Amino acid sequence: MTASADLVLASASPRRLDLLAQIGIIPARVDPADIDETPLKDEVPRAHALRLACAKARLVADRQPGAFVLAADTVVACGTRILPKAEDEDTARRCLTRLQGRRHRVYGGVCLIAPDGRQATRVVQTIVTFAPLSQQQQQAFLAAGDWHGKAGGYAIQGMAAAFVSSLNGSYSNVVGLPLHETANLLAGLGY
Repeated sequence: MTASADLVLASASPRRLDLLAQIGIIPARVDPADIDETPLKDEVPRAHALRLACAKARLVADRQPGAFVLAADTVVACGTRILPKAEDEDTARRCLTRLQGRRHRVYGGVCLIAPDGRQATRVVQTIVTFAPLSQQQQQAFLAAGDWHGKAGGYAIQGMAAAFVSSLNGSYSNVVGLPLHETANLLAGLGY
């Protein structure tokens, strides 16, 4: 894929870089946006994912004039409850307890800002169902640490793949970037 301007990925996620490479897109630069990701009062998961993606894109676009800036955010939700990124084992345990044996939604917000300031966005929803888990499965998962830093306390491309009994929607969205929609946004703005 050729472009007249560089593409900057506003994310430090190695998963997002790998996903883009999977479809032949290699950003010229990575410039992570460090923003407050705390949900606003009464903010629903879909709106939260889009707001964060757009905030990240705008912040980086200001630092990277003349470039395409791509940002994304992944939100795991049970109903209207936004699950946190698991930074400690207690949080991971609470997320896993909430998710096991249930269906949940993963929202991927994507925002692309073109060099001329045009902006395009998408929010993608994937429905994921986890099977009921034994205490042994839960303990093994928590001990492995595969949950660290992950929205909802899991990475579908990791150990949690064994827990997924069904998935409806974009798999790449759950990993961290909905590829079909991202490729369309890039093409639509002329990258």
